[in-house]
Amino acid sequence: MNGAFIVDAVRSPIGKRNGTLASLRADELAGQVLNALVERNGLDPAEVEDVQMGCVSQVGEQGWNIGRMAPLVAGWPESVPGTTVDRQCGSSMQCNFNAAAAVASGQLDVVVSAGVESMSRVPMGSSCGDVSEKLLERWEIVPQGVSAELIAEQWGLSREELDAYSYESHRRALAAIEEGRFEREIVPVEVSNPHAATLFGVDETPRADTSPEALAALVPAFMPDGKVTAGNSSQICDGAAAVLIASEAACARLGLQPRARFVSFGLAGVDPRLMLHGNPQACERALTRAGLGWDDVAVVEVNEAFASVVLQFMRDAGLEERWGDVNPNGGGISLGHPLGATGARVTATLLGELERRGARYGVATMCVGFGQAIAAVVERL
Repeated sequence: MNGAFIVDAVRSPIGKRNGTLASLRADELAGQVLNALVERNGLDPAEVEDVQMGCVSQVGEQGWNIGRMAPLVAGWPESVPGTTVDRQCGSSMQCNFNAAAAVASGQLDVVVSAGVESMSRVPMGSSCGDVSEKLLERWEIVPQGVSAELIAEQWGLSREELDAYSYESHRRALAAIEEGRFEREIVPVEVSNPHAATLFGVDETPRADTSPEALAALVPAFMPDGKVTAGNSSQICDGAAAVLIASEAACARLGLQPRARFVSFGLAGVDPRLMLHGNPQACERALTRAGLGWDDVAVVEVNEAFASVVLQFMRDAGLEERWGDVNPNGGGISLGHPLGATGARVTATLLGELERRGARYGVATMCVGFGQAIAAVVERL
């Protein structure tokens, strides 16, 4: 993917469930983020040849191909096409993959990879129906929270370890906000209420009032005698993110200064019952394709779907001794996991951390429902 350059990556602040962003439709939220992306790069949106937008619950306000609707809501020219992608939690990372492949192959020159999810307005699971009986003849299909429990059991992870990781996620996210680490990636969005318009610019999901004791007091959420609670799971939330991807020729022609490039991607399919344990395999495939190893990687963003998923990933990838290089600014447990937007969000956060450290390579990865995973290797320029 030598020719797939990341010009910029931005995101909205993340709103907690039924919080500040709950009054804003997903297409309108995504439209604001799209406009911020092109405006701050001085790009005429007419130059965008496609919008790839991740969204998981494609129903109601998030239906009707939100990847087309959001650019129209944003006021972009009708000539800009758009499509909507669902690879569950990896949806907007798949959009990165699609956009990078199109650009690197010479089929397109300027693509926006984006994602959005308003989990307050369009509840998780609202687009789902019953699964096939033929599927159930072959596989036991369980809720993701149960899969997180099975992973904790199989990898020997204690409740104390899960809660300790979760507390650290909040601590890191709060420190990142305090130190201004998210300021480049976050674009404030305007939220209207019956009384006034508010400019919302800071993540409201990290909990300053949490503590190890508070986390330990939470009851299991999925199994009566389990270890997985609301506190060591990702937060339901609202958010949008977008990545501008362009060829070298387009950057030169349009005066765009790329910040990074996509080096490679990796996909994995794993047991649909355990479901959430494929990150090491996806990363290994991406790193092998890039001719790299973990020693070459400075920062890893692994989606915190559940604490057990991250701890399992670190163990299997041999990263347990590199605690500070994995999600150094928090993740889904503290920042939230707006399903379709998370892949683009972690891309923005990874890029900012690589720049902050002056490091070269980073990896972003996330598990995907029904036993998949996706990963990307990014090189800072």
